[in-house]
Amino acid sequence: MRAKMVSIVALLVPLLAPVHAVSADPATAAPTPAGLWQAVDSDTKQPTGWFLITDHDGVYDGIIAKMFLKPGEDPNVVCDQCKDDRHDQRWLGLEIIRGMKQEDADKYSGGTILDPRDGKIYHAIMKVSPDGQTLIVRGYIGIELLGENQYWTRLPDAAYSMLDPSINPNPAVNPNMAPAKHPPVHHSQMMAPQNAVGR
Repeated sequence: MRAKMVSIVALLVPLLAPVHAVSADPATAAPTPAGLWQAVDSDTKQPTGWFLITDHDGVYDGIIAKMFLKPGEDPNVVCDQCKDDRHDQRWLGLEIIRGMKQEDADKYSGGTILDPRDGKIYHAIMKVSPDGQTLIVRGYIGIELLGENQYWTRLPDAAYSMLDPSINPNPAVNPNMAPAKHPPVHHSQMMAPQNAVGR
């Protein structure tokens, strides 16, 4: 009887081992919204902004990581329309996504998204495509059906080297370069960058 039990265990161990290995392997884990994303203008197909989303113990927040300005637009515009703690903060590095938590395998909700052009804050959901390369971001008022989708594309790790050192999460990139200090420029003093949040 004991010999039979040992042989059954010996047969089961190889079957169980791969299951443990797969669940522990980060390469096979479901993709998350964490990373660097690019939004493009739906008409021109030109980039309108890069957004860096980070995971803080299961809560996802996102900042404006790079702006694509038109000639004459000042990169130091601040959110003078914001009504909360983000009032008068520079758009570059501004936290526009807050408090997103995983709801399903690919859906994140419970948070908000800010439009820095007018300071309005919307409820938000995010969905990650199965291959992890597209993030669907939806801001809405009231019910989810009344919102509008934005489709962001994941950027490769090499793109982090193109970020301003003051917001780059990788300290190895340009470690000796201090962030530039600029006086704030109020939204009312310039033409605001259109589509800065990919809208």
